[in-house]
Amino acid sequence: MKHIKVLVVDDSAFMRKVITDFLSEHPQIEVVGTARNGKDALEKISLLRPTVVTMDVEMPVMNGLEALKTIMETNPLPVVILSSTTKEGAENTILAMQYGAVDFVTKPSGNISLDLYKVKEQLIEKVILASCANLHGIKKQKFPQTTGSYRPVSYSRIEVQPSTKRKKIVCIGTSTGGPRALQQVLTHLPKQIAAPIVIVQHMPKGFTKSLAQRLDSLCQISVKEVEHQEELKEGTAYIAPGGAHFTVISSRRSLIAHLDYSPPRNGHRPSVDVLFESVSELQEYEKIAVIMTGMGADGTAGLKMLKERGLTKAIAESEETAVVFGMPKAAIAAQLVDDVVPLEQMAETIMKYIGGQGV
Repeated sequence: MKHIKVLVVDDSAFMRKVITDFLSEHPQIEVVGTARNGKDALEKISLLRPTVVTMDVEMPVMNGLEALKTIMETNPLPVVILSSTTKEGAENTILAMQYGAVDFVTKPSGNISLDLYKVKEQLIEKVILASCANLHGIKKQKFPQTTGSYRPVSYSRIEVQPSTKRKKIVCIGTSTGGPRALQQVLTHLPKQIAAPIVIVQHMPKGFTKSLAQRLDSLCQISVKEVEHQEELKEGTAYIAPGGAHFTVISSRRSLIAHLDYSPPRNGHRPSVDVLFESVSELQEYEKIAVIMTGMGADGTAGLKMLKERGLTKAIAESEETAVVFGMPKAAIAAQLVDDVVPLEQMAETIMKYIGGQGV
């Protein structure tokens, strides 16, 4: 059995004690130390060499975001963020994901959560998952950090599929590691892309809006959290809100987003399968389906339905860049994928199937 050494970083002595006690109950996990701020954490990492770090964001001396950036630049380690559910907390969590954190857990009731026991099992699960995360891709990727730093990609070096008169839609499913992967892909799509882009990113309610706003500030295309009954337009990416299923229906000459709160599918709401299955019903559209980093197999059943109904090209992220290879691996194993590509080639491959653009 793999032994996971964890460093717990939080400015609250109470929270350090509670998190340590929770994690220590699992036979695979040993808490090797604690730190009270980011500066203390960097010193303890050099001394204790943990497998995984749990990191609070709001701390004195050096906050969690500053510490995370230093960790990923100098000594990359899997980091799980403990986040508050406030608007500022959500925005900081999205930044942390894009700086290289593997995953996050939300504190139920603010920075000092007396009811942290509610997320105990989730915290343990995410620490174990983080210990197996692939940081190779994270170390390779360089991302824009500010508005206006978009760099267009040249599509002339790839073989573009012949353009057809049939309309197109891009559907993307991702989970753990997804915010960073989405930034890599969406920032390299041209503003004039002739397709709407619909996205399921596994994330709790309250965080998807911050993710959409952050991506919108970095991309040439528009990015937003989708709204119920919204008309979907070309050149815009629509992210499912946390806690709701996102489906697409055809209405006359347009596509309409539909949100519902039916039970989770295989533990997920939003579910990639639910989105993909709805897109499979769009007979007048060609579909480009994308499965990126994430735990489990969400998206494979939906991809099967897309393929059965024709006019679908499927792209999966390769193991070399996926933070967690579960979702892409399941789709590839089911023999449903046309292209397996590293993250940095994903936008080019999408454009290959959009056809007739950017060349």
